[in-house]
Amino acid sequence: MSEHAGRQFVGIDVHRKRSVLVRTGEDGQRLETTRISNDPEYLRAVMARAGESPEVVLEACYGWYWAADTLAELGANVHLAHPLGVKGFAYRRVKNDVVDAGDLADLLRMGRLPEAWIAPPAVRELRELVRHRAKLVGLRTSLKCQVHAVLASAGIAVAMSDLFGVAGTDLLEQVVLPAAMRAKVESCRRVIDLLDFEIAHVAKLAAGRLHQDPGYAAAQTIPGVGPVLGAVFCAEIGDVRRFGGPTQLASWAGLTPRHRESDTKVHRGRITKQGPKLVRWAAIEAVQRGGSGNPIGAYRQRIAERRPNARNQAKVAAARLLVECVFYALRDHHVRRLEAPVTTGTDRAVVA
Repeated sequence: MSEHAGRQFVGIDVHRKRSVLVRTGEDGQRLETTRISNDPEYLRAVMARAGESPEVVLEACYGWYWAADTLAELGANVHLAHPLGVKGFAYRRVKNDVVDAGDLADLLRMGRLPEAWIAPPAVRELRELVRHRAKLVGLRTSLKCQVHAVLASAGIAVAMSDLFGVAGTDLLEQVVLPAAMRAKVESCRRVIDLLDFEIAHVAKLAAGRLHQDPGYAAAQTIPGVGPVLGAVFCAEIGDVRRFGGPTQLASWAGLTPRHRESDTKVHRGRITKQGPKLVRWAAIEAVQRGGSGNPIGAYRQRIAERRPNARNQAKVAAARLLVECVFYALRDHHVRRLEAPVTTGTDRAVVA
């Protein structure tokens, strides 16, 4: 145990193989600086000298899960530094691992640490499934694009909308191609079939974890949101009560305009895109799938009609409204605002 009286603060600069730990006291005095291999046993040995319930901070970086879980098991109060909030470290004259870890500990000690939310293990596991499915879909899309490219190189027109449907499959089997092109197409098709199975399997696992979640069921009542997109919202958002309201959730998702103000000059730019990319994709996808026969679709349509050259902006505005509806679905398990008419006086929806 540490002989230092009072609460201790520990900053950890985590890397792939090694990490640097800096322990400080309440007065900011440097007590220990050490470098360890990324092994829970080494971390436990260092934290044994940090006293009871130390305040520990690490940055949200590659492979931070093991450190956060180990620290939580040891009874430490774990804090996760938001990468955007501490990126100013890169502009210092001297930057190294020891200085980074010390600065994290100082920010935490002074109460100025920009924190990110530490998702519990169950949410992190669900995120692994949802994000893995998204990666698999991206790989499948890439392979399909390669097949289209082969046909385009051979001068073969694709009349059908889905080259991998029934009619498209007949075309791929009957078309005459050079040997190398035929081998590439068949290879892509075999991998696509394998990916189809894996995508369906992972989606089934994610849905199985959420089948008793009332928020998941309520999210699917939003037009355009099905089991896959509902799982994305549940996994990426996690505990929705950490947000003060739907506006805060939309801001976290990166769907609010960038704000720059100095003196009397105010500039609002494009959306920030600072939140999870998967949430924005799911919101846009749901808006496009939902059609116009619902309050969200009608809201998008009215903006597009009033501003014909801003159809993408109308889509984003509708996506922001949809994310706000997701907030109520996850919090209240019911979306009352979809039952009320949407007004457009200021391009905003009225909450029921």
